[in-house]
Amino acid sequence: MEKILIVDDESFICENVQRILSSEGFDVLAASSGQQARDVVSAEEIDLALLDLNLGTEDGIDVLKSLKEIDPELLVIIITGYGSVETAVESLKLGAFHYMKKPFKADALRLIVKLALKTQTLKREVRKLRRGDGSLPGSSPIIGKSEAFNEVVAQVREIARMSSTVLITGESGTGKELVARAIHDLSDRKDASFVAINCASIPATLLESELFGHEKGSFTGAGARKKGLFEEAHHGTIFLDEIGEMDMAMQAKLLRVLQEKSIRRVGAVKDIDIDVRVVAATNRDLMQRIAEKSFREDLFYRLNVFPIHIPPLRERTADIAALASYFLDDFSRSFGRQFRDVSPEAQRLMAQYAWPGNVRELRNVIERICIMRSGPTLLPEHLPLEIRSGSGDAPAPGGAGAIAVPDGLGLEEAICSIEKSLIEQALQKSGGNVLQTAANLKIPRGTLRYKMDKYGL
Repeated sequence: MEKILIVDDESFICENVQRILSSEGFDVLAASSGQQARDVVSAEEIDLALLDLNLGTEDGIDVLKSLKEIDPELLVIIITGYGSVETAVESLKLGAFHYMKKPFKADALRLIVKLALKTQTLKREVRKLRRGDGSLPGSSPIIGKSEAFNEVVAQVREIARMSSTVLITGESGTGKELVARAIHDLSDRKDASFVAINCASIPATLLESELFGHEKGSFTGAGARKKGLFEEAHHGTIFLDEIGEMDMAMQAKLLRVLQEKSIRRVGAVKDIDIDVRVVAATNRDLMQRIAEKSFREDLFYRLNVFPIHIPPLRERTADIAALASYFLDDFSRSFGRQFRDVSPEAQRLMAQYAWPGNVRELRNVIERICIMRSGPTLLPEHLPLEIRSGSGDAPAPGGAGAIAVPDGLGLEEAICSIEKSLIEQALQKSGGNVLQTAANLKIPRGTLRYKMDKYGL
């Protein structure tokens, strides 16, 4: 439900606008002063504001400027009397969407409000598309703008048209499964199944049955015939994640499948022909594993027909802002927050951080911020301590080096900085539970509330 704010010091105007627009299904809030309006826009996700330029002693133009500073994307319709049309025109130059002269008719109000909200929706879609420049399709699209990312996109689009085996390499959290899904979604196989399995999560004794299936009675507990994942992926794609963790015996059986394009269920005597594209992924150095005699060289060359390497996030810092904006928008909608953008300073700090957990870590950071904060702008103080301090490794809570005090602070400022950081860490540890956080810090809940307000937590 769209939220609309009416800002007017005449109560009957606010009441009439609320009545007219509430009947259209909108959630309408009212403010009688510029300060009240600023408080509402800071605390709520407002889609549209109706602002009277004559707010007693307050200058409506100044109020407009301050509202746009709080939320640059806020659409504002100016309400003005006949004598202040020139001022209304000035407001348009400052970013107001439109202006209406008093008195206005209910039908005209409904029309202009619906037009403004439609414009707001279109602007948000455009922002989303811009953030997704060069993105790849999928339920969780891959976002990026860096040269390294564009190279991955080009490789994905090229191999998607073929049926060759693909080996995706990269550190944990870089999005290897998302790339595999994009290959599938862009291919002629997109209408068939995409089946994923983590080879490290299945015991070696069960992996063969999971991949190839089994016949009834083939082993203890095999009470019925079962299809394997290769059969489930017939005409589609199977994604073998963490292929480097597969044991040598299973590697030999997988090699046979790749060579013969057929599988044999456990306990069966006949082969079953399959038409499956295999995409494998690993965060291991397979050449080193080959040298250690823990990975078959012949299997490596069968898998490495078309290699795709995904660089770590620290090597493609140009993607961080776009990814952060995408996750911020996604989680804001999920949690009912009003985050609209990331401040330049927060972007700078995120670009300097090493992101050892890569995109997965960035996603988790933004999700945690959206759980604990409300917006509308992601600020440096919202970021975890390890990002603000520029450390590539998250400090252990309460351990050595857990608190980093910026240089140049006086004693009182340093104490406040440490206190704020300790409260932030405790809140994160308790998942935002104030009562539990107060107990962990051994302070009264009221004291914690006061300090949270003091530090803007």
